[in-house]
This record gives sequence, structure tokens and C-alpha cells, in this order.
Amino acid sequence: MLPAVKDYRALARRRLSRFAFDYLDGGAEDGRTLLRNRAAYEQLIFRPRVLQDVTRIDPSVQVFGQTLAMPAVVGPTGLNGLYWPRAEEVLARAAHAAGLPFAMSTASTSLLESVREATDGELWLQLYVQQDRRIAEDMMRRARALGFSALMLTVDTMVHGKRDHDVRNGFRMPLRLTPKLLLDLATHPRWCARMLRQGGSPQLVNLARSAGVKAQLQAQAAAMSRQMDMSLDWGAVDWLRKHWPGPVLLKGVLSVEDARTARRHGVDGVILSNHGGRQLESAPSPLEILPEVVDAVGTGLDVFVDSGIRRGGDIAKARALGAKAVLLGRAPLYGLAAQGPQGVADVLQMLRGEFEITLRLLGVPRAADLDTDALSVDHRARLARL
Repeated sequence: MLPAVKDYRALARRRLSRFAFDYLDGGAEDGRTLLRNRAAYEQLIFRPRVLQDVTRIDPSVQVFGQTLAMPAVVGPTGLNGLYWPRAEEVLARAAHAAGLPFAMSTASTSLLESVREATDGELWLQLYVQQDRRIAEDMMRRARALGFSALMLTVDTMVHGKRDHDVRNGFRMPLRLTPKLLLDLATHPRWCARMLRQGGSPQLVNLARSAGVKAQLQAQAAAMSRQMDMSLDWGAVDWLRKHWPGPVLLKGVLSVEDARTARRHGVDGVILSNHGGRQLESAPSPLEILPEVVDAVGTGLDVFVDSGIRRGGDIAKARALGAKAVLLGRAPLYGLAAQGPQGVADVLQMLRGEFEITLRLLGVPRAADLDTDALSVDHRARLARL
């Protein structure tokens, strides 16, 4: 096992093609939102208590009636087949082994059915909605039949954020084999060989199956980008309830006003997210607005956060500020790209180990008891300085 998530990131950078690594690692435009996400966690200071009995600790929490081994979910990420063959199956099995749910993306490169065959662990579905809502309805039907337990509707992708690194690398949808892209491929023969072993370029197979389009990345990506339903409004919650009996979460909320509106519409949770810094440049960090959102919605709504989590201590900070749990995005993907299934398992084990160390050093034996007492008294002022 490598020492830290950043070491898996460094190894992933060496092993992936340039365009694949930048797609995983990069943010929108100049990357200010991406940097802000990490700065928020770095700004917070713990306030440990001593002479507490921490012989035994309990890092678990309850989410929607299920016990999570720590306050984390392996979150939804797209085009994971760029990093390892059958990536979603690998991520789902690792999440199950770690006692965590796995949230599967609409933009996954494995079928819902294949992931369910790979694990009997808890699965959530992340949903994008196209203009033809029958596509989303079919995906919900399939997931429901397979026993997926929760649904998260992503609400911050009416259009894709501008990602300069993809343009520089010649990585565009639909994919065009430019001389620059061909050179990138030629200088990463091991990565290319791994892609060839899985049958070439990964495909958005879930979207293809539910949309009834050709199993070809260009056609699937075009359907994804050009046909997003930009008319989606709060009435979509009622529409979702007609097709999904379990918990419904909104992913991409970044304001108190929207969190309050979500509670009025009866959703079960919100995920404060700026899409890992990949959508709106100069957006706030989810951690930065977390205390205000928790104050506003009280106990009537479960609040989750993503974007920027790289250490077990980061999970503790989010939990202390009132988050039910965090969603892990890039961290397990760095492990996947660096060392495949073992890398994912190692990253999840490492984060849990760091989280448990943090609990002991804070003098808080139970994750369920983490609150703002574990943070410096000026934690809100520190976040306000960002």
C-alpha cells in the first residue's frame, strides 16, 4: 500500500495517457474551483480533546436505514473504463468489501446488470435526464428491478463545463483521432494494450441500452451532451417519485435557498457538490456552505458533500460540520488507474484507517458523535476567508 492518495495520483499520472489522466484530474477553465475544494479542507483546524477512552471506536454511521462502515459512499463518476477494464464492477466490489454503497453513473461504461452480477452490495443510481425522459425512466426501471436502493438526480449539468485541458489534449466528444491524440496514445503503450484487451474505447453502455442508440462512444456522447433536458425544474421531483419508490437525492445543490426548496419538495437528501470543480468556474466549495445549509434545513433533510476529499481527516471535518456522509470521487479512481482492483481496495482501506486515527486523536470514539466541538471555535470564520 502506498502512503497516501496523492501517491496513487502520481502513479496514475504516469500510467494513464495524458488525455485520460487530465479527464480524471482536471477541472473547469482555470481550475479555481478545483483548488478551492482542497483549500476549504486545509483551512479547517481540529480541536482535539485528551484523556478520553478511545480503546474502542465506532467509525460507522446510519444512512437510509443502512449501516455504512464509515461516513462515505463511493460516488458516481463517468467514463471509468478509461482507467481500467470493467471499472464499475471493480469499484462496486471494492465498495462492498469496504462496507460502503457504490453509486453508479448514467455515464458508466458497464451495464447496471453487470455490476449487480458482480456484487450483492448496496448500489445507488445517479441519473442524468435527457430531453426524451423515457431514457431516464427506462434506466430507473432497470435499476429498480436490480435492487438499487437510492436515486440521485444530478442537477448541475444542463451543459458541460468548459474544460480547457480536454481541448488542449484533443479529447473531444465526439472523439476525433487528431495527431496530438495519436502521439499521446503512442507514448502510453501499456495503457493502450489494456484498452485493447477490453475491446477498445470504453462505451457508455447504460445510456446506449436505455436510449436504444448504437453502441458507439461518439453516438452516445452526442446523445448525452446535445440532448440534456434543460427544461428540468422542481416539478421533476414529482416525476421521479412516480418511478422511484426509494430515497431520492439531488446532487449539485450549492445554496441554502435550493436546499430549503428541496426539503419543501420532499426529497430525502441533497448532495452539496460543484461536480469536483468540473462545471461552474468560481463556484463555492461544498464544505464552505455546509454549515449554513445544515443550519437551514435542520433534521428534515440529510446533507451530503463531495469534491476535494483526499484524507480520512477530511471525512471527519465534513461529518463534524453536519454532513451525513461524503461521496468519494477522484480518490478511489486514482487507486483504480494506478493499480486496478488492489489500488481501489487500498485507497478505501487507507481512508478508513486515517478516519479511525483521527477519531482517536480527537478523543471522539464514535463517528456518530462528531460535531463542531471537534473543530476550532472560529471554523466558520476560517471558511469565510476562502
